[in-house]
Amino acid sequence: QVQLVESGGGLVQAGGSLRLSCAASGRIFSINTMGWYRQAPGKERELVAFITRGGSTNYEDSVKGRFTVSRDNAKRLVYLQMNSLKPEDTAVYYCNARIRVEVLAPESDYWGRGTQVTVSS
Repeated sequence: QVQLVESGGGLVQAGGSLRLSCAASGRIFSINTMGWYRQAPGKERELVAFITRGGSTNYEDSVKGRFTVSRDNAKRLVYLQMNSLKPEDTAVYYCNARIRVEVLAPESDYWGRGTQVTVSS
């Protein structure tokens, strides 16, 4: 059983910073891409940032220059450092990872339960 558990959300004023963490655990052979999505009330879930096993990153346009995604492969962790937060960043943030549970198994997407980030103006 694979689990992704997020932490680090909360309430912050505009201009402030938060750091989200996500830990992967369970039966895991390998982890490919890890990333973060978010879903604001009444909106669809959208990709925020992802990072490949080799460290290549990609960001949604509105967070470029403000958010940084990183990972620790040995500890199966992915982070999202969020700076200069804006009220429009308010959403539930979900961790995502593409995981192979055993050597001959296909890769599958796994999700955390989400952590709330609220930015007040």
